[in-house]
Amino acid sequence: MGERPAGVSAADAGGSSRAELSARLNWLRAAVLGANDGVVSTAGIVTGVAGASGSRTALLAAGVAGLLAGAMSMAAGEYVSVSTQRDTEQAALAKERRELAEDPAGELEELTGFFRGSGLDDRLAHEVAVALTERDALAAHAHTELGIDPKALTNPWQAALASAAAFTLGALVPLFAVLLPPESWRLAATVLSVLAALTASGWTSARLGGAGPGRAVLRNVVGGMLAMVVTYSGGVLLDHVTG
Repeated sequence: MGERPAGVSAADAGGSSRAELSARLNWLRAAVLGANDGVVSTAGIVTGVAGASGSRTALLAAGVAGLLAGAMSMAAGEYVSVSTQRDTEQAALAKERRELAEDPAGELEELTGFFRGSGLDDRLAHEVAVALTERDALAAHAHTELGIDPKALTNPWQAALASAAAFTLGALVPLFAVLLPPESWRLAATVLSVLAALTASGWTSARLGGAGPGRAVLRNVVGGMLAMVVTYSGGVLLDHVTG
């Protein structure tokens, strides 16, 4: 059996670091998107109610109801989605464990083939596969074949709470903006605060993805403005019809 190839541990650590960074960026993007949803949906609700009624009580009731419903919906959706992903990951890991127990030689050859396909010569590919298998066979196959870290599976509860929290923080922007100012300033304050929040979330999501912020900010702002125009117009129309 050959000696452990130099650099295997460093390379493996580098792969783990990249996986951790990718997971962290995905969480950040999800948080930004959740906050963005909170801003837009709650802004649409409160501007729609503002168009139909100037009552602070009605605005508060509608805004809080929208915030709670949206946060719970986001949490439930994220929990179901991440639970499905986790179940899939666990099933794939269980299959790998079974295959490693039933045919370790075949699995070693399979792992060697992956490294051979990445450009290593036969001898070095075999040595790397043996070194990683000796340290943690399941982790080696999970990382290489599945792109999964067995020690860092997705957590549905964490995802649900993070989504609900992000949505709530975003929703508080238009809710406070429409409730705190005098009635004559409510609409203007809401529009300005929403535009500022959408600009910030668009810029942040673009930077996290390594893209230019211009288009992301424009999409966010246009989408948010369209939502507020449509719901406010609907509120005004409803007020005229029923008033």
